[in-house]
Amino acid sequence: MSDLVLRARRVVTPRGERAATVVVEDGRITALLPYDAPPPDVAGPPVELADDEVLLPGLVDTHVHVNEPGRTPWEGFTTATRAAARGGVTTIVDMPLNSIPPTTTLAGLRAKQEATTGQTWVDVGFWGGAVPGTTADLGPLHEAGVFGFKCFLLPSGVDEFPPLDASGLATALAEVAQLGSLMVVHAEDHDAIEHAPAPSGPQYAGFLRSRPRDAEDLAIRRLVDLARATGARVHVLHLSSSDALPIVRAAKAEGLALTAETCPHYLTFSAEEVPAGATQFKCCPPIREAGNRESLWAGLADGTVDLVVTDHSPCTPDLKHLDTGDFGTAWGGIASLQLGLAAVWTGARARGHSLTDVVRWMAQAPAQQAGLLRKGAVEVGRDADLVVLAPDETFVVDPARLEHRNKVTAYAGRELTGVVRRTYLAGREVDLDAPPRGRLLRRGD
Repeated sequence: MSDLVLRARRVVTPRGERAATVVVEDGRITALLPYDAPPPDVAGPPVELADDEVLLPGLVDTHVHVNEPGRTPWEGFTTATRAAARGGVTTIVDMPLNSIPPTTTLAGLRAKQEATTGQTWVDVGFWGGAVPGTTADLGPLHEAGVFGFKCFLLPSGVDEFPPLDASGLATALAEVAQLGSLMVVHAEDHDAIEHAPAPSGPQYAGFLRSRPRDAEDLAIRRLVDLARATGARVHVLHLSSSDALPIVRAAKAEGLALTAETCPHYLTFSAEEVPAGATQFKCCPPIREAGNRESLWAGLADGTVDLVVTDHSPCTPDLKHLDTGDFGTAWGGIASLQLGLAAVWTGARARGHSLTDVVRWMAQAPAQQAGLLRKGAVEVGRDADLVVLAPDETFVVDPARLEHRNKVTAYAGRELTGVVRRTYLAGREVDLDAPPRGRLLRRGD
């Protein structure tokens, strides 16, 4: 007897959108039948999606800063995973910094894993971190199941996660290649930013000048050279400079194992619309001009950019310095885990893209990049992580309704399209009033 049967006139699958009956047993999708096929035996009545609803796979967000333990007032596993479930995200992979200790050693990984106990509403995995002096720790972390390693090429903003210099990056990439792992890189060049004007005051234009496109372009060129030399798989995090698209495109054409992501805020906002003192828009690298935004959309459309993830990086409101509006001193990061799907779908549909495209960018590709072979698609054999979306329904972002621990968000007051009505994890609807059922994931799950 099946655990769950869902019938929908619109189901987004890897082969496009179709009407289908989705059969779930023991948390996995076991059959995709025609919509009008006689339903198999099921414990309860089949779930019939409304005419205005579409069934999607649960999204996979591989760029989330949960911050617990150590900076739990910024965010935590309870609030982050509740926000994820509300936003149609059923798997997150947590970044190795902003928590204390960082995930640069086995002890740091164990501290993260223990912190999740009893408070994850979605499935959670972890990146390891590569910082100076920890090359010997990469192998044990890999064996313990991290999905790869993150490094910075300039100061990260927290002292316990320092950057790699050129020599350290080359050494780490050689080890990552030996392990058959993946290095994900915050690619901004330190020297370029050191020589840019320092940011200060409430004008966004000043902050934008402090993080020039050249900083990203130079760092990505260096990363490409080292990927070629070491044979390592590398991934460019939160690409914001459209000037770097030809560099990424050429590396792929050469056959290098390089991928790139961008984020909802780079696809939604533009520098021209950021008000003075609105530090909720500060992130690094920065939101750039409208023309740059449209070029990023074009990069997604032609496959130069592989995936879209949130880089959910919240902090406590005081660290945003909303009282002074000083872009030089405010923490850089945008909270959007609950809103990523709606933000991207709003922009995608306005540019003629389909939900199939959005699912490829936000579910399929992130799952593939992380090696989560059971995630990211409505397909036989995959985990029954599913989302019921009303793609034409609109809402205005009310920060008070967000599950994020801190309610500061650049999306406040913005009208978005696409409402998540239900989220299923392993074939069971996520109930935020019931005990959480999320699992800890290891590489290969």
